[in-house]
Amino acid sequence: MNTKYIFVTGGVVSSLGKGIISASLAKLLQARGYNVTIQKFDPYINIDPGTLNPYEHGECYVTVDGHEADLDLGHYERFTNIRTTRANNITTGRIYKNVIEKERRGDYLGKTVQIIPHITDEIKRNVKLLGSKNNYDFVITEIGGTVGDIESLPFIESVRQLRWEMGRDCLCIHLTYVPFIAAAKELKTKPTQHSVKQLQEVGIQPDILVLRTEHELNSSLRHKVALFCNVDADAVIQSIDVPSIYEVPLMMQAQKLDEIVLRKTGMEVGAVPEMKPWREFLSRMKNAKESVRIGLVGKYVELQDAYKSINEALFQAATYNDRKLDLQYIHSEKLDDGNVEEKLASMDGLIIAPGFGQRGIEGKFAALKYAREHDIPTFGICLGMQCMVIEFARNVLGYKDANSTEMEVHVKHNVIDLMESQKSISNMGGTMRLGEYDCVLREGSKAAEAYGKTHIKERHRHRFEFNGEYRTEFEAAGMQCVGENPETHLVEVVEMPSLTWYIGTQYHPEYNSTVLNPNPLFVSFVKAVIKHKK
Repeated sequence: MNTKYIFVTGGVVSSLGKGIISASLAKLLQARGYNVTIQKFDPYINIDPGTLNPYEHGECYVTVDGHEADLDLGHYERFTNIRTTRANNITTGRIYKNVIEKERRGDYLGKTVQIIPHITDEIKRNVKLLGSKNNYDFVITEIGGTVGDIESLPFIESVRQLRWEMGRDCLCIHLTYVPFIAAAKELKTKPTQHSVKQLQEVGIQPDILVLRTEHELNSSLRHKVALFCNVDADAVIQSIDVPSIYEVPLMMQAQKLDEIVLRKTGMEVGAVPEMKPWREFLSRMKNAKESVRIGLVGKYVELQDAYKSINEALFQAATYNDRKLDLQYIHSEKLDDGNVEEKLASMDGLIIAPGFGQRGIEGKFAALKYAREHDIPTFGICLGMQCMVIEFARNVLGYKDANSTEMEVHVKHNVIDLMESQKSISNMGGTMRLGEYDCVLREGSKAAEAYGKTHIKERHRHRFEFNGEYRTEFEAAGMQCVGENPETHLVEVVEMPSLTWYIGTQYHPEYNSTVLNPNPLFVSFVKAVIKHKK
């Protein structure tokens, strides 16, 4: 069987949820036994989102092979349990870099290098490479941005060429918005019509339209859209707002999105899959009566996407503990010893968020001191773990000036220091300790108990580390280094056995949490929070 290629484009406005629709379709095809993957093409010139500020782009997701990727890859993994790699996220920057490197090597034999065919050929090569290398039945490619954006034109042109070359093995799903004009009490299809027209002008006729809406779309409105946009009436489906993104696959299944795709690519439709484990997860989510209140202490709390993977990992862990998640965002810049009790006293548990730089760091120390002294279950991730170490050094070991050399280069008690491998690096992009590494956990530790084993693999994204010279002092005073990398002996996990649940990880366990396989550490954390609350 030839690999089938599905392209997902967006129109009218951005942030309609192309990633969620792509992930939902992948889930439905997967449930039918097909081997599926998803890739994202981002039309910005950055090589990857690793050097982008969270205010620009939300969180930076890390793949197992150490690629800094768009946050949509997190959705892909959470929905499908597929482990993505650098091949699943391509930016305009990477395409141009590849082409320029080929030009410098003389690969084009003196030809004038142009957007067509050289840039478009490089895009097409990346699309096909993913399918041919891994024998996928379906490759779903999400094109970032909105149709009409000047940046995404080379990607759209590549899609046009591929559709021409591949025939039935290729189709286009276009996601648009149908706004509701409150004053007129009417839904308007004109923006969708214009968006499809723009797509047609560049030579692409969408096969399926997904209409994003806050209100139910009746059949006459959908017929009207089909007529104006040259799309089969049964291939115009709605994506109405639902309380949770995890309900979207079932909503798409009810509207036969997967069946339409199979029919249009000439595949056998077959029986409708039950998706039992997924339905069980949703049932637990809806039937949870009690809630658990967790405070997330960080400096980007005003951005809902800055801690996306942590939010989702917590939500999954709460669901598997039969609880609703009441997540409270606490701005670390607005936290100090004077107001910490007022802000944190009502929390059942705390997450100390990852990040970089000095801003908001003192607020994290205040939160950790309060949590440690009042035995509130606390989970520190990456910089959060480093803050646990610094706070302990200052207030338990008595090193008042203890700090990380990231914050203070010449600090005397550098309990957190730059990794040896990072000291000669001057370039910022893609140079951290990135991707999946082994970690060995101490037998009998809370972390080992949570995972149910002592050998684990988790993903990293950091430059600084626990300074091993202080290890003996920390352990003697009650903070145990219970996880380490077997090759480098870098400390990966710290915990305080004397407290209910006080654990910090240098790695990012949130990247490894999916709907059907929640990360054990998050599940253990929420379980401890519930027990402690009682």
